[in-house]
Amino acid sequence: MKIWQFSEQAYHPAFQKPGAMRVTLPQRECDPVEAGQLLNRYLDEYMLADEVGLNIMVNEHHAAATCMSTSCMTTLAILARQTSNARLLALGIPLANRSNPLRVAEEIAMVDCLSGGRLEVGLVKGAAYELFMSNRQPTGFMDRFWEAHDLILEALSNTGDNFSWEGEHFHYRTASLWPRPIQQPHPPIWMTASSASSASEYGKRGYTCATFLSGAVARSVFSGYRAAYLAAHGVQPDQDRLAYLALVSCAGDRATAFARAEKMKSYFTTAARLDPQFRNPLGFNPVEANIRMLQAGANAMRPRLRNGEALPVDGTIEQYMEAGLFFVGTPDEVYEQLVTFHEETGGFGNLLMMAQAGELDHQETVDNLTLMGREVAPRLAELATRTVEVRYEAVA
Repeated sequence: MKIWQFSEQAYHPAFQKPGAMRVTLPQRECDPVEAGQLLNRYLDEYMLADEVGLNIMVNEHHAAATCMSTSCMTTLAILARQTSNARLLALGIPLANRSNPLRVAEEIAMVDCLSGGRLEVGLVKGAAYELFMSNRQPTGFMDRFWEAHDLILEALSNTGDNFSWEGEHFHYRTASLWPRPIQQPHPPIWMTASSASSASEYGKRGYTCATFLSGAVARSVFSGYRAAYLAAHGVQPDQDRLAYLALVSCAGDRATAFARAEKMKSYFTTAARLDPQFRNPLGFNPVEANIRMLQAGANAMRPRLRNGEALPVDGTIEQYMEAGLFFVGTPDEVYEQLVTFHEETGGFGNLLMMAQAGELDHQETVDNLTLMGREVAPRLAELATRTVEVRYEAVA
């Protein structure tokens, strides 16, 4: 199993403010000097991840105190220069906020060249609330998404003459990518899924599929991916094609690990602070998804405990652990928890690890990363060779 360090690079001083943390939080609540200090601190932690043998994942959000990374490719351009060995994953580039897909391809190619061919790229739908800042229409978005996807991959993989593009949504008289990426035909592509049905599309395409904080649902997501991959390619996918994101708090003793986890838990509580009118703009989600949410009720999107109950937003650390969202303890305990979850989900080859979240400070994050890199990662690498029982489940 490969481990990727990930932080949302939050402006946590705003967490004590009342109300939403996204869209409507006033700009006056941000001290730009403090924001700059935090951003540089997060870069230092990413550089440490490279030093201790971990990979790096960066994401992107907008108008949110919960994530100051407004351009994952900008962050990765810096890290491409300042790291040596880590694979660099952009997960992801939200095409909902991009009116110029060719510019996305240019950024990808540039960072791949800067890094010496270490870039991996996630093309994602993005968060519903961010459509309000990008001024894009939610209706018909997936048609635009897939056309942008096709154009980006065409530009990245082109090794011949320049080309033109006349699509339904995008028009380019000349597409000319300078420089072009080192990795051919293009850097590895990732996408994210929260259900077996969405994962099956990525299985057909052979992309790496990641699921975020989905707990027990991860098994059905991975199962849907495996079934579609097998049908399309005639072989089982390697575990490296599957990824799971969770928070990790690792310390030399259990009490310290749980104390750190309490500081990290504000990641969950602040993420839920969003005004309702921004949660699901008309046309953004498929009709089928809205029907499922209506049928499931208010807790439709909440992860589940083992007894089937919805995980409370203000749940205990133990409840978050039971739901598969948090791995907490000494290096031995975190390792055993991950082995158990790996087997319960049918196996995955990438742990997208939030070793920094919420209000965890720099020194605590350094210790967390160092323990994971030096004491846990080498043992998790062996999971790639472990046989795991795979049960295919119905695609929902």
